[in-house]
Amino acid sequence: MEDEKSYHSGQVAESLKEARAGVSLESPFCGSLRSKKFFMTNGLATNAGQYLDSTEHCWCRETQLVVGPDGARAHPSRCVPGRSCYGSALEG
Repeated sequence: MEDEKSYHSGQVAESLKEARAGVSLESPFCGSLRSKKFFMTNGLATNAGQYLDSTEHCWCRETQLVVGPDGARAHPSRCVPGRSCYGSALEG
């Protein structure tokens, strides 16, 4: 019985892997968006408040500047899916 359960759970895992192939996983914000608060978050940020403090200072990990590779400001309201330099935080 254990071998059967193991076999079926392996099949399910393989089916999920195949279903996810080619699917783009998007996070709410670009994986390169950084702020001081970012380093105090214990997980993936899901709202702008997890990035912003009273200064609202953010930067791009790629450029190490307050602007991204596309020249636009790095900010939770702008570093979202659809921006040319956006990269999902869910994809390595």
